[in-house]
Amino acid sequence: MIPEGAGAGLRRPPHSEEAERGVLGSILLDPSSAIDKCLAKRLGSESFYDRRHQALFEQMVDMSQANVAMDAITIAEWLKKKNALDKVGGYDYLVQLQDSTLVPAHVEFYCDIVQEKNLYRRLIDHSNTVTDAAYKGEEEASMLVSQAEESLFDLGNHGGDKIPDMKESVKQAFIEINKDPNDIDHGVTTGYRGLNERLRGLAKTDMIVLAARPAMGKTSLAMNIAENAALGRLAKAPVPVAIFSLEMSREQLVRRMLFSNARVSMQATQHRITKEDHGNLTRAVDTLSKAQIYIDDTPGLEAVELRSRARRMKSRYGIELIVIDYLQLMNYSKFSKDGRQRETMAISGAIKAMAKELKVPVIVLSQLSRATEARGDNIPKLSDLRDSGAIEQDADVVLLLYRASYYQHGDDRNQDNRAVIDVAKFRHGETGSVEMTFIKEYTRFEDRDPRDGGYEPVD
Repeated sequence: MIPEGAGAGLRRPPHSEEAERGVLGSILLDPSSAIDKCLAKRLGSESFYDRRHQALFEQMVDMSQANVAMDAITIAEWLKKKNALDKVGGYDYLVQLQDSTLVPAHVEFYCDIVQEKNLYRRLIDHSNTVTDAAYKGEEEASMLVSQAEESLFDLGNHGGDKIPDMKESVKQAFIEINKDPNDIDHGVTTGYRGLNERLRGLAKTDMIVLAARPAMGKTSLAMNIAENAALGRLAKAPVPVAIFSLEMSREQLVRRMLFSNARVSMQATQHRITKEDHGNLTRAVDTLSKAQIYIDDTPGLEAVELRSRARRMKSRYGIELIVIDYLQLMNYSKFSKDGRQRETMAISGAIKAMAKELKVPVIVLSQLSRATEARGDNIPKLSDLRDSGAIEQDADVVLLLYRASYYQHGDDRNQDNRAVIDVAKFRHGETGSVEMTFIKEYTRFEDRDPRDGGYEPVD
C-alpha cells in the first residue's frame, strides 16, 4: 500500500476494498450459495487487490472443494492448520468481514466490481509493458502492435480462462468418442458428405492445408467449403466465415461464388443471359445474401497483419472458419532476408498459432511443386508441398487435390469430371481419399455418386 501523499505522481492501482470485503463476507454468511456464484463469475484469487483477500479466497475455495463447513470459526481452524491465519489478518479480521457484510445475496454485484477493478489493473500492466518496449525500440513496431492487440483481445475476453482439470477433459473426450461418426457438432461442416465422414468436420484450432497444382480447382473447392459452412449445409447451423483472398479481388470472388451457387456458366453468359439463367442468379443472390462471409482482398498481406485482422474479425463478427488463398502470396518481412524457405516456415507457424489462438479451423491454400508433373502418374505427394517442409509439420490436415483428366491431351482434357481429394495427413484419424465431382463450367465441386459417375446436389 502506498501512503497518502507519498511521492508526486504516484497512483494506487484501481481496486475496491469494500467490494472485496463484500465478496468474502458474503461467503462467510452464506458459504454454499455465495462460493458457487463467485466461481460462476470466474472470480479467482488473482482478481483481488489486497493480498490478504487473495489468500483468504483461495483457502475458501479449497475448503468448498473439500466439503468442509465454513464460518469464521471453521475457517480460522483450517487456516491455522495451513499456517495461513496471520496472512489473512487473524481471527478478528474474519469476524470483522462477516459483521461488515449486510446482504450476502448481493455477492454477484460485488464480484462484478472486483472483476472490473482487476481488469483496469491488468490493462494498466499491459499498457506499461507495451510502452516500455516501444521506448526501448528493440522489436519491430508491427510486432509490438500485434502483441498489444493480442493482449487487448485477451482482456476483452477477460483472458486467463480457467484451465479444465483432468476429470473434465477426460469426460469431454469420452463424449466425443461416443458421438455418431456422421455427427460434426464439434467441428465446422465442409458441406460434403464424403469429406465430413472422413474428417468429421473441420476441427477448431486445426490448420488445414489444401494443396494442388495450378488449375486443379483448389480456390473453387475452398470457396465451395466456405459457402457451405456459411449456409450451414449438412450442419445444424451456419457459421460466420472470413476469407483472405490475396490473389483475386473481392468483386471477382463474389461474382465467381454467385455463378457457382446458381450453377450458371460464366462463359455462357458473357454475351447473353437467358431467362432461366437470370432466375437462377436471382435465387443465388437471395441465398448468398444470407451467408455471413467477410472477404478481405488486401494483396501481399504480412503474416502479422493477417493475424491481427483475423483477430478483429473474430471479436467483431464471431468468425468460426478462416480461409486463406494462398500461403505463397503471404509475406513475413522479419524473416525475408533469411530466404524464402525460412520465411515460409515462419508464415506457416503464424497460421497454426492463429488457429490455436482464435480457436477456429483455418484452411490455407498452398501450391505444389512441379515434381508432380515430372512423375508419370502426376499424382501429388506430401513431399511436393512447395517451399518448406514446415507446412507439412504444422498442418493438422493436408488435402491434396488432383484431377487426372487435366493431364489428358486433345478433346479428352477435362472431359472426365472425377476429382480426388487425398487426405494425405490427418492428425486426428486415418488418411485416405475422397472422390468428388468437379463441374468445370460452374467451378463447383459436388459429392460424387459412384453408381453413375454423376453428382448429387447438397441443397
